[in-house]
Parts: sequence; C-alpha cells; structure tokens
Amino acid sequence: MTTKLEEFRTYRQRMNDRILEIDHLGIKRFFNLDTAAYRDGALDAKTKELLGLVASAVLRCNDCIDYHLIQCIDAGCTDAELHDALNVALVVGGSIVIPHMRHAVETIDQLRSERGEKK
Repeated sequence: MTTKLEEFRTYRQRMNDRILEIDHLGIKRFFNLDTAAYRDGALDAKTKELLGLVASAVLRCNDCIDYHLIQCIDAGCTDAELHDALNVALVVGGSIVIPHMRHAVETIDQLRSERGEKK
C-alpha cells in the first residue's frame, strides 16, 4: 500500500516531467528560477527551505508544504526548527493555517517514520 507522501512524490515527478516536455521557454525559465532560489547564497539552503515552508503554509498549499518539508528534512532540519517555522506561519497567517499545520505535522511524522526516526 502506498502512502499519500509516496503518491505525492510520484505524481509531482510525473507531472513536472510532463510539463517540461512542453518545451516552453518561459516555463523552463520559471522552473530554473525556482530551483536556483533555494541554493545557498546570503542565506543557506536550509534557511531558504524553512522560508518556503512558512510561505507555503500561509498560502495554504499542501503540495508546497510537503515539498518544502521533504527538502527541510533532507537539509537536516530538526522537528524543533520545523515547529518554530510553522509557528511563524500561524502567527502570520492566522487560524486559517491550522488545517495546513495538521497536514504538515502528519507529513513530518511520515517523513521521520520513513527514515526510521522517532516522532
């Protein structure tokens, strides 16, 4: 049985590949810009992914939350760092963010479980 997170990863990869097959210069440039924005610069990549997580929660995009949580955990974020970032999202976005925090916490638990880490 596949998890929602596995389904997300598979769907995201398949559809991103399909979108890039369109071979549209503007679309390719945007995808490249998005990738480049999260590379180390004045801020390190880990911090940028935490910023992406906060923005995604405030914008209420669960797909984006999942993507940034994967990146955050791959970058070595602790649960305390993730919870602090989600707190910022809650303060900025208000109570409408709470359903997306539920989703985020579920995803964090799934990611930690995949890695054999404690919740």
